[in-house]
Amino acid sequence: MGLRFTVLCSGSTGNATVVSSSAATVLVDVGLSARKIEELMQEREVSGSDLDAIFVTHEHSDHIKGLGALARKYKLPIYANEKTWAAMHKHVGEIGDEQRKIMPSDSAMELFDLRIESYGISHDAAEPVGYCFESGGAKLSLATDLGYVSDRVMSQLKNSNVLVLESNHDVNMLRMGRYPWNIKRRILGDTGHLSNEAAGEALRALLTDGATRRVYLAHLSQEHNMMELAKMTVSNVLEDGGIFYQANEFALCETHYDKPTPWDLVKS
Repeated sequence: MGLRFTVLCSGSTGNATVVSSSAATVLVDVGLSARKIEELMQEREVSGSDLDAIFVTHEHSDHIKGLGALARKYKLPIYANEKTWAAMHKHVGEIGDEQRKIMPSDSAMELFDLRIESYGISHDAAEPVGYCFESGGAKLSLATDLGYVSDRVMSQLKNSNVLVLESNHDVNMLRMGRYPWNIKRRILGDTGHLSNEAAGEALRALLTDGATRRVYLAHLSQEHNMMELAKMTVSNVLEDGGIFYQANEFALCETHYDKPTPWDLVKS
């Protein structure tokens, strides 16, 4: 089977991704109710009993809403760093000591044939992280909820065969939107969310080694973005940098806030 994944849901209402290798299946974040996450997993023929662990990026509700209930139901280990555990403890309810696993930021571990590496990102949470997954020589990276792509994050994302990258908002739509200015300033800031333009600029720097075959644009704002606009903006930024893509060489792919993406096999 190799390394494959499906983004169950992605957006401000909830986030969750299933990553599976030949011997391990894990869930990254549980941002909707446990019942809804199970329904989305069933659409991709995955059960909670198939999961080996849950990995948490940070404690915001759109990433942990159903975490406690799902973990308790299936007695799943939960991996997060100490600051994230401290910040989310009161929101997830009672979790047994045997399920509470500490994975420091900027560390790596192996779960059967799946290598998982966390890396620190810039977001207004206790200690937010992204994750890279490797198996059989293939690499998948998840990078959402970050105000900007630092040099260190860029180094982590290099050589990703598939990348799930935040493309949260169109700057003009956000500026003209109904949010109060303090929230707009938070989203636009270095600990907020990546704009379409910023996502394109990050990709322009990343797509130089030829390793990346697909990029999934993720965590789109329902208020201040549209998928076609995000894809067009990112494409224009890439083309301005002399990077042109074709479906058989490199593709921009969609995620959804309410339905899972098809299973995608990650190849080196």
